[in-house]
Amino acid sequence: MCNKVVLDDSIANIALPTIQNELAIPSATLPWVINAYILAFGGLLLFGGRLGDLFGRRHLLRIGMALFTLGSLFAGLAQDGTSLIAARGLQGLGAALTAPNALALIATTFPEGPLRSKAMAVYGGMSALGIVLGLLLGGVLTSTLGWRWVFFINIPIGLAVLAGSRILAEAELHRGRIDLAGALTSICGMTALVYGLTRGGEHGWGDPVTLLAFAGAAVLLPLFLILQACAKSPLLPMRLFADRNRTGSYLATAFLAFGPMGAFYLLTLYMQHIETYSPIATGLAWLPFAMGLALGAGISSKLVLRFAPRQVAAPGALMAAAALLWLSRVGQDFTYAIDFLPAAFVLGFGFAMGVVSLTLTAVKGVAVQETGIASALLNASQQIGVAFGLAVLSTVSVTATASHMPDALTALYGARARGNAHTASLAGDALIHGYGLGLVVAAIALVSAALIVAVLVNAKRDQPDAATPH
Repeated sequence: MCNKVVLDDSIANIALPTIQNELAIPSATLPWVINAYILAFGGLLLFGGRLGDLFGRRHLLRIGMALFTLGSLFAGLAQDGTSLIAARGLQGLGAALTAPNALALIATTFPEGPLRSKAMAVYGGMSALGIVLGLLLGGVLTSTLGWRWVFFINIPIGLAVLAGSRILAEAELHRGRIDLAGALTSICGMTALVYGLTRGGEHGWGDPVTLLAFAGAAVLLPLFLILQACAKSPLLPMRLFADRNRTGSYLATAFLAFGPMGAFYLLTLYMQHIETYSPIATGLAWLPFAMGLALGAGISSKLVLRFAPRQVAAPGALMAAAALLWLSRVGQDFTYAIDFLPAAFVLGFGFAMGVVSLTLTAVKGVAVQETGIASALLNASQQIGVAFGLAVLSTVSVTATASHMPDALTALYGARARGNAHTASLAGDALIHGYGLGLVVAAIALVSAALIVAVLVNAKRDQPDAATPH
């Protein structure tokens, strides 16, 4: 279920040109097909996690999956851009209720040890794998059945999850009330932050609307924290941040998501613009990354039983950083088996090591009645990291490319159409320079994640989890 929620972060991207042509969506409106999902998902995560703590995680998970499935149906049936964007927002709302409660159910269902480690490995690995599957499925479905099946494919999966979730045991409900002031400031503040990051990557960091969004986030998020410190029944109990391991896990997760997901975007552009890969071929090219994720998740679920979390997460982040530095060397002379395949595998393997160990640490020692909000914080860290990574790396790449050749992408395709090999080569080099510099920044983000883990996360592998009865 988590895989399907995260998959929708990326599956619609590859269908955007076809959607735009068929529904006549203006270019200025088109990004909202993606942004509506991201904003609803990121903005409502904390609220969705807290609702699960108060009213039952299985109950909220089922409601969320039902809304997600219904939104998928409406998106597939959309006849114009407005209805499609509204349906994507409904999908994001469903995802915000599903994702944190799925992780919380794992944390409260499985006792600490091998079973929980394996379950977390599946959760973390499938979350990341969803990005790759989204690109592959988006290309295959758009090219064969049509763009509407990018959304219709969610319906049978959602129905299967709803049927399967009936066997999950519901945890004991916990007393409390909804902190309306906290909910309002968190939703508006998170939405403003994610929107600012998304718009900044598209319109520039000096854009007035971008600056206004960041100003709103700068006011609302501190106000949210102040309200939480004073509230009797807070949406976000501030004691969750008292544990340095948990705080370190949240920070490191944001940087960990920043690097590979932003790099994924840049390398996908490189394959399609420079190497002229088709959408399907691009998705297939990422299969070594998926294999690295699967193997890394399986192995790290065993490593976390023998080593402290930082002894698994920090080396994993450094492995992924090294892979990105290798990939930053891409050029016009590209050999898939040498230049991409091994580095993509190592990137996936190292990323999985970090994700699995940090996911375990983020929910370790949390009281049962607060696992939903703790899980939501982890999901929010991932979502902010992805949005920030895409925005920053896109800006770095575009700026670096423009310094070599303004409007290089248009020049590249124009030169190819005219048969002007020299201009095409110069434009390709400018684009490659931008992609390479962006990948270096992504590697720096992963090194930062490793440093955060090494400094803040000091949990021992045999540390008892006394606060969480099973």
